Amino acid sequence: MGLAGRRALVTGASKGIGLATAERLAAEGCNVHLVARTEADLVQAQQQVRTRGAGQITYTALDLSNTAAVEELCRAWPELDILVNNAGAIPGGTLVDVDDATWREAWDLKVFGYINMCRNVYQAMRGAGGGVIINVIGAGGERVSSGYAAGAGGNAALMALTRALGGTSRKHNIRVVGINPGQIVTTRLEQLQRRQADKQLGDAERWRELWNPDYPPGKPEHIADMVAFLASDRSANTTGTIITIDGGHCAR
Repeated sequence: MGLAGRRALVTGASKGIGLATAERLAAEGCNVHLVARTEADLVQAQQQVRTRGAGQITYTALDLSNTAAVEELCRAWPELDILVNNAGAIPGGTLVDVDDATWREAWDLKVFGYINMCRNVYQAMRGAGGGVIINVIGAGGERVSSGYAAGAGGNAALMALTRALGGTSRKHNIRVVGINPGQIVTTRLEQLQRRQADKQLGDAERWRELWNPDYPPGKPEHIADMVAFLASDRSANTTGTIITIDGGHCAR
């Protein structure tokens, strides 16, 4: 992909899609900085990512819902070629189910976390001559559901932000793109489906039976591969758009 030597920062990088993305970028020769809340998870992730490439792999443990912490992080890493926003998971539930505190906490991390990272990194990239920002968002903002009210609203907002920013960013030699994953096999998905299997089938161990065999969930690597492509010069004409990777779910 021609990414060797480029400097990438990945949020939510200790598990799931974020970890797979960090591994993919490291395999391409990038120097990768991992960001997540829990230092113990980051130490393990750093060791795992280091096995994939020869670049420098570093990390910072911090809460991306804290605006001051985000600003401090961006001051410490002012020279980035690639930013991958991936941190945060908005809980399910209807408008009535999700209380105010839970809603705000989820949006502070994912929605405002992405906004603050974009604001700070965009300005730094503009001063440095360019870069790529990739927002890993979620198909819940594309195919909305009343049972995922907070997630639908938050993801839709980030989709709009990505398009608004990416529509004119090329004048600063910056591309801003988004990826909407559908169901992806991660620890979080397993936990959710274990609870559902226990409720529906009386046995959490039967969680895989909830999948439609014709449309199985994707893998974190499917998203990571797209991140690498979008970050590369092979995607030099792609900005202000959202790529949906959901096995066709939103089209059915």
